[in-house]
Amino acid sequence: MYQYPKIGIRPIIDRRKLVKAETRHVVLGLANEVASFLSANLRYGNGKPVECVVADDAISGLPEAAKATEKFRREGVGVVVTVAAGWCYPLETMEMNAEWPHAVWGFNGTERPGAVYLAALHAAHNQKGLPAFKIYGREVQDMDDGSIPGDVQAKLLQFGKAALAAATMRGRSYLSIGSVSMGIAGCIVDDSFYQRYLGMKNAYVDMTEVTRRIDKGIYDPAEYERALAWTKASCPEGEDPNPEDMRIPREQKDRNWEFVVKTALIVRDLMVGNPKLAEMGFEEEAYGYNAIAAGFQGQREWTDRFPSADFLEAILTSSFDWNGIREPYIVATENDNLNGVTMLFNHLISHTAQVFADVRTYWSPEAVKRVTGETLEGAAANGILHLINSGPAALDGTGEQKIDGKPAMKPHWDIAPEEVDACLKATSWRPTYMDQFVGGGYSTDFLTKGGMPATMSRINLVEGLGPVLQIAEGFTVELPAHVHDKLDARTTPTWPTTWFAPNLVPGDPVFSDVYDVMEQWGSNHCAISYGHIGGELITLASILRIPVNMHNVPKERVFRPSAWGMFGTKDPEGADYRACAAYGPLYK
Repeated sequence: MYQYPKIGIRPIIDRRKLVKAETRHVVLGLANEVASFLSANLRYGNGKPVECVVADDAISGLPEAAKATEKFRREGVGVVVTVAAGWCYPLETMEMNAEWPHAVWGFNGTERPGAVYLAALHAAHNQKGLPAFKIYGREVQDMDDGSIPGDVQAKLLQFGKAALAAATMRGRSYLSIGSVSMGIAGCIVDDSFYQRYLGMKNAYVDMTEVTRRIDKGIYDPAEYERALAWTKASCPEGEDPNPEDMRIPREQKDRNWEFVVKTALIVRDLMVGNPKLAEMGFEEEAYGYNAIAAGFQGQREWTDRFPSADFLEAILTSSFDWNGIREPYIVATENDNLNGVTMLFNHLISHTAQVFADVRTYWSPEAVKRVTGETLEGAAANGILHLINSGPAALDGTGEQKIDGKPAMKPHWDIAPEEVDACLKATSWRPTYMDQFVGGGYSTDFLTKGGMPATMSRINLVEGLGPVLQIAEGFTVELPAHVHDKLDARTTPTWPTTWFAPNLVPGDPVFSDVYDVMEQWGSNHCAISYGHIGGELITLASILRIPVNMHNVPKERVFRPSAWGMFGTKDPEGADYRACAAYGPLYK
């Protein structure tokens, strides 16, 4: 069973005897308060509270620092938070494991100013090339105030979410099933990127492994029967969009349903293994590939012969299936692994299912008016982006889950059974267009509800630069039914659609106009996450040393290591590029 990384808490104290005696209880109290706060407000992907490990005693010098480091290694710590309430000796108390994302809270109190130690410690970190996140409360606290101010809480949570995402990826793998789809460069798996930036491994399986397992029955037959029955009862087949002379006969459609259910089981088993296979005599196949994310090539070598992978991609990336409500898997359409990694970033931060989509069309208010005769209003007034995938998308993307009565996509532990039913009922499984998918299969047809806060993001690789991340926060949009129908009919109406309006920023070179967001997008694909998580993505990118080339996140939610300010304060985007280049990938 996978062991999630823990957060190590380091209470730091002045080594002078009288000072140590006076302040030891204060810093230990703050450290334990931080541990309790983080455990109460952060969860792992399985829904359990994040575990924190507090050093055995306050750290005042090198021996205690070494003992804390050893304890953290023994306990499986992957993230570190240092807490200081007064002056300490930075070089003797600092943590130097460069692979542990590190934040330091210096207590803002004038009696024994932790801010002085905070500044000195960060100077040491910067001088030694060990970037750390600086947390300093805006308001002065009394020395006997053991609470965590709201602004400190916000930074602890933002750092904690991003740092745990980085630590959770370390040592896991991306499973590439197939190769490059239709000449899309995002499908090229760059081992160096995974190894040096993410600390991940790569695994490769040909798509014929899926057909081999189908032919030889290498899947749990009892689960298959249960999955097929659930699919027949819960996944209604929609109208066939093909002309009568191109439609697949009914008996073949039924066989296709059986086929796509088997492929879903098999791809999941390839990712994470299945002990049932060992009981059946397939010991090697039972292992899986320790994959935290995967991609399936599909087009066209697969889809020209076999039913499409739409069902497996949609069901696995959803928060539920025939086994009930569970954590979604990350599976990238067309093996676009760069979009798969982006989905992984988003999921590890938000714990929600992710929608894979084409960035299909920018619709200006003028174009919508010309085509439909209607005027865009509200969030859509300045134009919208048509985000639509070529067949599959997580069913959570329907927006049929609710938070405070409003459309949402929730972590699996918050989803109610009736919300699962609503997502399934809002989805129609349409036979694929035979001129594009000769092998048949079933596309995921739904329309995302409007009004959801959402973040659209994408990792791109650029020769001579490396990976860059782009982020656009905004809202999903619900158009009048006749407007949607008219616009949707101009593309492929059997595919899942999300209408999206990015938040605009007057005067911004990209985000002052929706068209410019489309114009500057770095690929044909994007990942869509529920919520405005752009701040956490920026923090994660800085941990991994990935620069952000465009974003519309407000200044107060941008949180990077303090060293980034040393690379320039008037041009934060340029400073980000310079800092990432200077420090290089996290796992170099």
